[in-house]
Amino acid sequence: MTPLRIVFVLLVGSACAFSLGCGGSSSPKINTIAPVGQNVAPITVNSGPTGNYANGAFTSVTLCVPGTSTCQTIDGVLVDTGSFGLRILSSALTVALPQQNAPSGNPVVECFPFVASYTWGPVKTADIEIAGEKASSLPVQVLSDTDFTVPSGCTSSGVPSADTLQTLGANGILGIGLLAQDCGGACEQTGGANPGLYYECPSTGCVVTGEALAQQVTNPVALFSTDNNGVIVELPAVTGGEASVSGSLVFGIGTESNNGLGSAAVYTPDANGFLTVTYSGTSYNQSFIDSGSNGIFFLDSASTGLPNCTMAVGFYCPASPKNFSATNQGNNGTSGPVAFSVANAETLFANPADFAFAGLAGPNPNSFDWGLPFFFGRNVIVAIDGKSTPSIPGPYWAY
Repeated sequence: MTPLRIVFVLLVGSACAFSLGCGGSSSPKINTIAPVGQNVAPITVNSGPTGNYANGAFTSVTLCVPGTSTCQTIDGVLVDTGSFGLRILSSALTVALPQQNAPSGNPVVECFPFVASYTWGPVKTADIEIAGEKASSLPVQVLSDTDFTVPSGCTSSGVPSADTLQTLGANGILGIGLLAQDCGGACEQTGGANPGLYYECPSTGCVVTGEALAQQVTNPVALFSTDNNGVIVELPAVTGGEASVSGSLVFGIGTESNNGLGSAAVYTPDANGFLTVTYSGTSYNQSFIDSGSNGIFFLDSASTGLPNCTMAVGFYCPASPKNFSATNQGNNGTSGPVAFSVANAETLFANPADFAFAGLAGPNPNSFDWGLPFFFGRNVIVAIDGKSTPSIPGPYWAY
């Protein structure tokens, strides 16, 4: 098995920084999993479309040419609460979606940066459906290195692209995090403060452009006609390693009988989109909760006493499982302990039949990335910025 990790994207715009891609076992709570229904999509943690993805939660998305019945359902789309917007591999897409153009008439293309990779490809428009929920005229990114020449501004970080099935590990990414758009106000600007995610691409080459909020790649949940204020990711507890586990992605918070907030504690992010995690007397204020991360990525060997793996690079490999405890604190003052365990990643990966792991973890200096194992045995709620909920307006996490 090849363990895959898509890590850390820093977005400048809506005063938020979040991550995609890289959760160890955390002390699970007893949770119920909603059955499939109008606002419920099934999700499965399994090997993914490549057959070798560790701790990836996947679902299906239907895309249609806007206003038509010309549609395609794409499986193997990664469920990611750490990013915003739908991104689909060009190689997985068979319907011809209309290209989004700038006011100049030139096509709009996006460079979406990650620490370990980037995605590049045109912004197109689709009507989408997930379970019984629909979003019309949604801007999406279609990932391709060949449709438009990648500009130097996109490749200058030196990391590779993730625009193929083998490099992405999924047929697409369903970004359903705390924000509605993937960049925000900074990308609307045309001057030097623009972070350079959006380009217009005449035949002479692609140049950075301003992109209006309504035209930016958008969290599809925010455009649903109902159940549009957030999501609940529901997964069963996992012990050790399992071949696959099934759960539900529930749309809406307090909008239906199956998506109430209940007794969940609400944790608001700070102005930069982060939680504070306290471990061993030290606070780490650039931490977050992210289903798109496949391990709990936290601190380093010097801080944790955990050795790094020699074969499974990017993960921890203790001789035997180690137990830890940390405390999450939201910007609203809510705090609560999280107990978790870290196993030897190489031992976990040694069983070729297993792809869902409770103790998968690795280094992430000066931060805690509560990835997918944090979600095992919990119902984790993600409220979208500015949307009303039964508690307070988003953004927040709750569990």
